[in-house]
Amino acid sequence: MCSLSFFSLFLSSTLIFLLGIYYLIYDYSVFVEWELFSLNGSMVVMTFIFDWMSLIFMSFVMYISSLVIYYSEDYMSGESNMNRFIIVVLMFILSMGLLIISPNLISILLGWDGLGLVSYCLVIYYQNVKSYGAGMLTALSNRIGDVAILISIAWMLNFGGWNYIYYYSFISNSFEMSVITMLIVLAAMTKSAQIPFSSWLPAAMAAPTPVSALVHSSTLVTAGVYLLIRFSPMLDVYNCGWFLLLIGCMTMFMAGLGANFEFDLKKIIALSTLSQLGLMMSILSMGYLKLAFFHLLAHALFKALLFMCAGSMIHNLKDSQDIRFMGSIVNFMPLTSVCFNVSSLSLCGMPFLAGFYSKDLILEMVCLSWVNCLIFFLFFFSTGLTASYSFRLFYYSMSGDNNFYSSFSFDDKGYYISFGMISLLFVAVFGGSFLSWLIFPIPYMVSLPYYLKFLTIIVVLLGSYLGYFISDVDFSYDLFSLNLLSFVSFAGSMWFMPFLSTNFVSYLPLKVGYYSSKSFDCGWGELFGGQGMYSMFIYLINYIQSWYDSNYKIYLLTFIFWMFVLVMLFFLY
Repeated sequence: MCSLSFFSLFLSSTLIFLLGIYYLIYDYSVFVEWELFSLNGSMVVMTFIFDWMSLIFMSFVMYISSLVIYYSEDYMSGESNMNRFIIVVLMFILSMGLLIISPNLISILLGWDGLGLVSYCLVIYYQNVKSYGAGMLTALSNRIGDVAILISIAWMLNFGGWNYIYYYSFISNSFEMSVITMLIVLAAMTKSAQIPFSSWLPAAMAAPTPVSALVHSSTLVTAGVYLLIRFSPMLDVYNCGWFLLLIGCMTMFMAGLGANFEFDLKKIIALSTLSQLGLMMSILSMGYLKLAFFHLLAHALFKALLFMCAGSMIHNLKDSQDIRFMGSIVNFMPLTSVCFNVSSLSLCGMPFLAGFYSKDLILEMVCLSWVNCLIFFLFFFSTGLTASYSFRLFYYSMSGDNNFYSSFSFDDKGYYISFGMISLLFVAVFGGSFLSWLIFPIPYMVSLPYYLKFLTIIVVLLGSYLGYFISDVDFSYDLFSLNLLSFVSFAGSMWFMPFLSTNFVSYLPLKVGYYSSKSFDCGWGELFGGQGMYSMFIYLINYIQSWYDSNYKIYLLTFIFWMFVLVMLFFLY
C-alpha cells in the first residue's frame, strides 16, 4: 500500500507541477463549474479553479505526502494496522486538494472540515490521555474557524451564490462583504494558529512524526494563509491589514521566544512553524501576496525535511524527544545530521538555500515599506530568534558528548527514511532559486542603504551567538537567576497561552454548561417542564379515577350529565 500510494502521488505531483508551470508561463486559468441544484434562487454549484497558484501548491502537497508515506514504511514499521494509517493520510490529501482548488465557500468548507476531522484522528493516533487532550484542543480551536466559514456561507446567501471570485467587484461598498471578510480572517487565524489560537499547534505534536512532517508543518497549517491569499483583494479594501500585521508579528515573536526555552524536539520545530506562519501572515497583510505564497512553498520544503530528520533521530533514540538526551549525533548519523543542518540553515535564511530567497526578499520589502518601529523591530528580532533556536538545537543535538544510555547505538540504515530525506534535501537546496525564477520572472531590484542590506545577515549572526549564550547559561539561587527563571517560565510556555486556552476557553464554558444542564435541564426545567407536567396529569387521572372507583353514584351522575349535554347539543344544532 505504501509503495503504491508513493508512486501514484509522485507521478500525479510531477504532472500537476508541469501543468502549473505551463499555466504560469502563459498566465492561464481554467474555471470548471457543475450545478448540483438551485435553492431559493441560489445555485449550489461544485466549482474548481485551476490556475498556477492552486496547481503548484497541490503538486507540492502531493510531493511531500508521497515522500512522507514512503518514509512511514520504516518509521511506522511497528504499527499493526498500517493500511488504516495510510488511508487516513490519503483522506487528508483529498481534503487538502479540495480546499486548494475550490473558489466556492461550500466546497472550501468540505475540505476545511475534512482537514479538521482527519487532523483530530491523526493527533489521537497513539491512544493515551495526553493525545486525547491535544486532539480535543486541536478540534475545538479549529471548530471556531469552521463556524466562521459556516456563518460567512449564510451571509453570502445575500449575493445569490457562493463563488467569492465573482464578487470582487462588489466589495467596495458592501457591508455584507466586510462581515464575510472578518469571518474569513477569523477562520484563517484559527487554522494557521495565530494568537490567541496558537496553543493547539505545539499540542498537535502528539501525532506520529510523519504526520507532523506533512500535516502540521507544510500543508494543513498553511491552509489559512492560502485562504487569505485568495481573499486578498477584500483585505486591502476593508483595511484588515493592520490587524493581521500586528497579530502575525506578535505570533512570530512569541513563537521564536518560546522555542529558545523548549526541550522537546518536535515542539521546537512546531514553534518554528508557528513563527514562519506569523511571517507569512504579516507579509500578506502588507499586500505582498505573491511573496507570501513564495515563502509558503519554500517553507513547506525545508520544514518537511526538518521534521523527517527529527523523526529519524526520535526513531533511533527509541522514541525519546528530549534534546538533552542527544549530543554528538553527527558521529552516529551523518546523513540525518547533514539534512538536519541544511534544513536548519535554510530556515535561518542562509544565502542560496531555499529559505534565503523568500526570507531575505521579505525582510528587504519590510525595509522598503511604510512600517513603524515596532513592526520593524519585531520582524528583525524574530529573524534573530529563529537563528538563535536553530543554533541552540544544533548545540544540543550535534555537539558535545552523547547523553543517551551508553549501551545504545544509532545508525542511518533505514532505507525508506534515508530515501525520503535525500529526496527532500535537493528541493530544500535548489527549490528556492527555482521558484524565484518561476514566480518572479522579471528581475527585481530592491535599492536600500548598505546597512539595511546587511542587516539580515548581521541579525542572523547575532541570533546564532544568542543561541549559544542561551544554551550555556546556568541557573543558581541568586536574584537575577530567579528573575530570569520567571521570565523563562513565561516565555517558554507561550505566554501562558496553553493554560488560558484550556482553562478559560474550554474548561469554564464546559463547567457553565454542566451546571446549567444540571440546574435547568435536569433540575427546575425538568420539574416545571415535561416531567412535572407528566407527574401532574398522572396525579389528576389517578385522583379522578379514585372518585369513580369509590363512589358509584358520582359515576352515574356524571354519565347522565354528559348524556344530557350531548342531547341538548343535538337539538340545538
